[in-house]
Amino acid sequence: MRNENTINQTVAARKVSAIALFLGATALAVTVNATTTTGSGPSITAVEDAATYTAGIAEGSIFVVKGTGMSASGLTETSFPLPTIQDGVSIAFTPSAGGASTNAYIVYLYNEGGVNQLAAVLPSTLPVGSYNVTVTNNNTVSKPFAVTVVKSKIGLITQDSSGAGLAVIQNFISGSELDVDRFSVGSANGVTISPARPGQTLILWATGMGPVTGGDNVASPGVNFLTNGSGDTIQVIVGGMNITPLYAGRAPGLAGADQINFVLPSNVSTGCTVTLQVSVNGALSNPVFLAIAPDQTSQTCVYPGLTSAQLQAIDQGATLAAGAFEINQTTSEVTLPVAGNNGVLATIVGGFQQYTGFQLNSIPSYQVTTTANGACTVVSSTGSAAPTPSVQPVILDAGAVTLTGPSGSGMTGGLALSEFSNLSYGATISMMLPGVPAGLETNNGTVVPGTYTLKGAGGKGVGPFTVSSTLGPLFTPSGELPSNVSRSQPLTLSWTGGNSSDVVTIEGTTGTITGTGASTTETATLFICYTTAGNGSFTIPTSVLSQMQSITAAQITAGMGTSSLSISSGPNPVLFSPSLVSGGTITLAAFYIAIGASSTPIYQ
Repeated sequence: MRNENTINQTVAARKVSAIALFLGATALAVTVNATTTTGSGPSITAVEDAATYTAGIAEGSIFVVKGTGMSASGLTETSFPLPTIQDGVSIAFTPSAGGASTNAYIVYLYNEGGVNQLAAVLPSTLPVGSYNVTVTNNNTVSKPFAVTVVKSKIGLITQDSSGAGLAVIQNFISGSELDVDRFSVGSANGVTISPARPGQTLILWATGMGPVTGGDNVASPGVNFLTNGSGDTIQVIVGGMNITPLYAGRAPGLAGADQINFVLPSNVSTGCTVTLQVSVNGALSNPVFLAIAPDQTSQTCVYPGLTSAQLQAIDQGATLAAGAFEINQTTSEVTLPVAGNNGVLATIVGGFQQYTGFQLNSIPSYQVTTTANGACTVVSSTGSAAPTPSVQPVILDAGAVTLTGPSGSGMTGGLALSEFSNLSYGATISMMLPGVPAGLETNNGTVVPGTYTLKGAGGKGVGPFTVSSTLGPLFTPSGELPSNVSRSQPLTLSWTGGNSSDVVTIEGTTGTITGTGASTTETATLFICYTTAGNGSFTIPTSVLSQMQSITAAQITAGMGTSSLSISSGPNPVLFSPSLVSGGTITLAAFYIAIGASSTPIYQ
């Protein structure tokens, strides 16, 4: 194992690269996330942490203030010791109940292109509580903006500043090389890049881990929260695997920034979009992803449907166009609060989007792997319920889209899909739901075995296309799904129909909600199992069900608990590649059909 002091010294010596990564991410967030308003004096529209861009600021963390009139034009970056006033600009936190104000330490002032944003470090000594934040610009003070200060709120920094994309991670190659985690080996924007590899040491960048002593306006000597007596329990979760870090705390040579050094296990999940979170005392960070190559010699990570050349192009700034359309028919077996009110909903939804490589995890996965046959995965999370950062791709217009069905479907003449305000497409095939009056039920057709054809006339973004998928014998669960699931006994589900090679997906969830407002905590567990329709049945083992939470009918009825159990199957996705009006083709697109049932059982 590499010496941790050596790693930290290397990072400290190369802190200019780390700062460039961080400030580069922040600068991008300026153009993407800020809200522009008008007015002569300073005005605040948002105060958010600098990683997830959500409300709630941790002691000793970096945060941003968005608004207008808060600083002069241009970009001004400060240096150590960080000032509380820069060019007549200051950021003050005043207790909501009254009392003396505390100024934050300014990192930069930004005001360009109609976007005005400030970044600063919150003093670790500022007590937890409710505050009014004001910005003073040349003796003119803004209206107060309400903010909550918490002890810790771990936020992982992402390379596109969405708070939900590719994490800012450096792969430790040697004392002289720290590669930025990307999809291929090479260089981009003046830095070396590569995917991480099993067994490698990684440096993950974050903010909000918690307060420190010794001042937040100077370069930190490094504070390891694992050994500083705080008693913090910190875990890095990669692809569902818990990893105890080597170092987790304030980054040497920086202020307000945290670094987490950890070693990838040799049996870690690999791919271009491996999930990544950090747990601090049970509170989870924002979910992000990292790229991990399958072995020590591969030059790229692996993403189904993309070639090595495409991954290399993405690292150089190329975008990905993707699309998906799904026919979904679900029988909802309502067990709570009143049993017996079953309903059927059949829809067709879809659309086309354009993504950057940093948003690769937001593209739905259409590739089905048979290696998962018979396998189950369980994922659990506990933490404060906070807004989840979202990735916003560019939506592509495809013109008029229609669905034609086989004889007996009632759609031989074509069912027109509506194009919604966000340029996604959808139509209701049939809706027979509990409590819906007969006159309001929808019956535009019926999902029956046969071939379904989707046609697009072509629009401003996507050219004309035609794609077909054939549904075999209708997949039908045997009887209704159970209304009570025993966590101490295996559960067998059976079915008829479907092609023998069709993948069957079985999912279950449980969740509890405690507290209110900012103190709300959610605990959730998900299991997902795969098999094939030809097996006719599948038994969910006790080892899986025992990990689910106990959920009662009273919790569900009161809105303090959630549960679900579902099973679905359909033919493998049909891939297609319509043209782009701007040139080239859609990189990843699929048309698929899923038939199934769902319920809200009690888990006991």
